Amino acid sequence: MRFLSTDARMSIMEIKWGLVPDMAGTPILASLVRDDILRELTYTGRIFSAQEAQSYGLATRVCDDPRTAALEVAREIAGKSPDAIRAAKRLLNNLSVDPAAALLAESVEQQKLLGSPNQTESVRANLEKRAPKFADA
Repeated sequence: MRFLSTDARMSIMEIKWGLVPDMAGTPILASLVRDDILRELTYTGRIFSAQEAQSYGLATRVCDDPRTAALEVAREIAGKSPDAIRAAKRLLNNLSVDPAAALLAESVEQQKLLGSPNQTESVRANLEKRAPKFADA
């Protein structure tokens, strides 16, 4: 997740120096933005706003206080089942272009979670309208 201040400005500035994006900038950016946007920003070095960054997929949220917003999201995530968060991270970190492999990975992770203590605690807490009490393995 990427939180930007409302007054943040960004640029893929390497072209200004006669260079290309480095430190994995090209593949990372290619996974975040459309090809036409990546090419325009890379070829021009144009400075763009936080709002544009969000519309391009480079920012999750634009807000006055990004640190506070990020901490709020972190607290919300910390209140979820740690088993489910770890499983979701495994899925999202290993997304594949092969839909069959992705569906199989989802099924494998779901089977591990179904009926586990933290999963049943999630259900119980939601039904009882209370904060869950997870056991972290």
